[in-house]
Amino acid sequence: MNIKNIIEEKLSEVILNVYQLKEINLEVQENKTEFEGDFTIVTFPLVKQLKKNPESIGVELGEALTEQTDLLESFNVVKGFLNVKVKNQFFIDNFKSVTNDFDTIEKKNSTVMVEYSSPNTNKPLHLGHVRNNLLGFSVAQILREAGYDVIKSQIINDRGIHICKSMLAWEKFGKGETPETTNTKGDKFVGNYYVKFDQEYKKEISELIAQGSTEEQAKKEAPLMKEAQQMLLDWENGDEKVRNLWNEMNSWVYKGFNETYKRLGVNFDQVQYESNTYILGKDLIQEGLEKGVLYQKEDGSVWCDLTDEGLDQKLLLRSDGTSVYMTQDLGTAVERFKQNDIKKLIYTVGNEQDYHFQVLFKILGKLGYSWANQLYHLSYGMVELPNGKMKSREGTVVDADELMQEMHDIAKSKSEELGKLESFTEEEKNENYESIGLGALKYFMLKVDPKKKMLFNPEESIDFNGNTGPFIQYTFARIQSLLAKADFKYKEVENIEVSQSEKELIMQLSNYKTVVTKAAEALSPALVANYLYDLVKSYNSFYQSNPILKLEDKNITQFRLNLSDITAKTIKKSLELLGIGTVNRM
Repeated sequence: MNIKNIIEEKLSEVILNVYQLKEINLEVQENKTEFEGDFTIVTFPLVKQLKKNPESIGVELGEALTEQTDLLESFNVVKGFLNVKVKNQFFIDNFKSVTNDFDTIEKKNSTVMVEYSSPNTNKPLHLGHVRNNLLGFSVAQILREAGYDVIKSQIINDRGIHICKSMLAWEKFGKGETPETTNTKGDKFVGNYYVKFDQEYKKEISELIAQGSTEEQAKKEAPLMKEAQQMLLDWENGDEKVRNLWNEMNSWVYKGFNETYKRLGVNFDQVQYESNTYILGKDLIQEGLEKGVLYQKEDGSVWCDLTDEGLDQKLLLRSDGTSVYMTQDLGTAVERFKQNDIKKLIYTVGNEQDYHFQVLFKILGKLGYSWANQLYHLSYGMVELPNGKMKSREGTVVDADELMQEMHDIAKSKSEELGKLESFTEEEKNENYESIGLGALKYFMLKVDPKKKMLFNPEESIDFNGNTGPFIQYTFARIQSLLAKADFKYKEVENIEVSQSEKELIMQLSNYKTVVTKAAEALSPALVANYLYDLVKSYNSFYQSNPILKLEDKNITQFRLNLSDITAKTIKKSLELLGIGTVNRM
């Protein structure tokens, strides 16, 4: 429990004893004023109930806290704000409990599934996927640290018209080339044919318009689009030739994806494929028709009427019998709850799909699945670069692999400018560049509240000062250097007078578990990232104002090294929650 929580708990007991008032929670804040005291208690909520002025309430509470607890050294009241100075020993004891409880996790005995990534097999991963993967992976790490069992999952969109476009373009224009013969990463190879389809399709549209068709007619009548639609029907009917091509091209893509995931540092416990789950969705449609939850139009298409829920009517099966995304998502959700004993399922998907998930959850509820209210859409804003948005069909996507390499290269050039890696081997240098570059990328992405859209600036993210990954990694490395120089071994210390900056650092360290709990509830890695920045600022303030190795009093040196050690461990653990590594030298 952090120090603030302990004071709040004692305060509630005192209010019950003195005023016989239950469930009164006064706000306790760290004292940032010039008045003496470690914490400030806001007494105003009691004014109305007690019909007393805030100053006298403050004095009564201060006296009662002093008499009834062993917390306070002194207190003062300023305009209804009760400032309390906590006894020195209380900080020492709290630091001991932080150290002793560091690795303990209170298990929730509840399993949560987090879905993220879920790419299409017609193109490589891009900048938007990077935010998605980092966010989903970090949320999974935070939930695990908060005591949940976690299943990290993805569903790969491996079928549909977009996949057929890449396949058809390769069949028509590929001349038998492969990723190996062209020395191209598999997902990029297939993605190039998706772009090729779009280029050739646009040519056909232009030709048809020149011959007198409207643009809408031309889009429907273009031979390439008709062939792609036929290929999708052939795939659904199990055509051997189409299925073989599909298997081969997907295998190229998966190999490429796995390389990207490995470098990005994310992984999965379960992988599902839409090519398996879309059939499950079709079974649900029949079930829904029988229950009267869904209805069929004259053309054979199947719909769900959600107008009574403030939504619209939703198509679930086309008149030609082919399924839509919603159908597949219904089947996938049901399958996940059948196969796993999960209490909650979190979908990490961009905010352009907000409506889709509202509809999905409502339909599952109408179909009678009681767990429909345990589904959650972790909606996040889009990522833009300083030079604008991305369009995948036109081949102007910011490629995930290229972005990671750019971060590595920027980290290299900045490190070389600072000239601190001369004694490193080439391998050590490269490991450093990778850790710093990807740490900068991840921290910059995750420190922003997920709901907000964000502008990612690679140069700005690799700054060794300010609220950045490298600044935090540098502080960790500085502590490792200090501990190595001191040949540090942990030893408990008693009877130390704690300085103000040490108190602030202990307060920050004791907040770690509270922050993890809040981040798990809010599904927001930004809370961890911003806590981490505050912790590092507190440590640097402590480091600047307190000598450590040059002290004559070895007890104080030991205590400050203990503080440094647990700070480094907390930095490392917090960075791991964000999927970020550490380096011992920078």
